[in-house]
Order: sequence, then C-alpha cells, then structure tokens
Amino acid sequence: MQRVTNCVLVNDDLALLLQKPRRGWWVAPGGKMESGESIKETVTREFREETGFSILDAKLRAVFSMVIIEDDKIQSEWMMFTFQATQFEGEQLEQSSEGDLKWQKLDHIKELPMAEGDQYLFRHVLERDDVMYGTFHYTPDFKLLSYRLDPDPAEIKINN
Repeated sequence: MQRVTNCVLVNDDLALLLQKPRRGWWVAPGGKMESGESIKETVTREFREETGFSILDAKLRAVFSMVIIEDDKIQSEWMMFTFQATQFEGEQLEQSSEGDLKWQKLDHIKELPMAEGDQYLFRHVLERDDVMYGTFHYTPDFKLLSYRLDPDPAEIKINN
C-alpha cells in the first residue's frame, strides 16, 4: 500500500494549491513517502520540493484510505495523510515540476475542479480543527463510487 502526504498551507484568506496538468484538478501539494520516513518528515520534504516553502507548524487534519475499484475488484489502494499549516518560510518556486502553484481565495476553493472526495477534505480542513478519518472508493478514472467519513460531512458547518 502506497502512503502519501499533502498539506493545505493557509495564509490569511488564501491557500496555496497545485493544479495538476493531467486532469486540471486542484490539490494540496504533497507526495509519496520514502522508506523510513515519518509522515511529518514526508509532508515537510514533499511540500518544500513542490512549492519552495518550508512549513513550520504542520498539524495532521485527515487520514484517508483511497481505493480504486474496477469490475468489483480492488485495483490499487493507498493511505493519504493531510496536514494543515499557517506558518512557513522560504520563497515560492516560479514553477513546480508537479503543476501550477497558485494562492487561491478560501471562499473560492469549493468551485475549483478537483476529485469529488477532495471537496470533503478541503471543507473539513478549512472549517474544523479536529482530524477526519475515512475511506473513498473510486473508479480508475476517479469517479467517486462511495465513501465513509468520521466526522460525518453533514456535521461540517460552513462559515460563509
């Protein structure tokens, strides 16, 4: 099982996001864990590699299993550990090797193209202070089939 980390960096009313070229979807910067790394080491390294910034106060905000299903069989599965940070140092890369970096307004994020499950992730990370746990089942082309989340997304209040 692959393990990945990502981080939502928030500065005032903006979050730094990455637009992946393959689908044009927006994501939180991050990537795969290397052998022997902790999730905190991975998120710090991956975020710096993809953005140029060193995050200083990363807090774990979500843990998800992502399961790809085709013909009622599991094709792949990975764990994603999502962090949030508000303090950082360094200079933003002019161009990330992973896609386009852009500071997005927090109230605009829900309108950006992204995987359907990421809507729940961003909503939780930006509106709550606890940790969310869950599982997402997707088709190989990332159509959301089903999900289980704790806390339930219906409990997430939007402060608009």
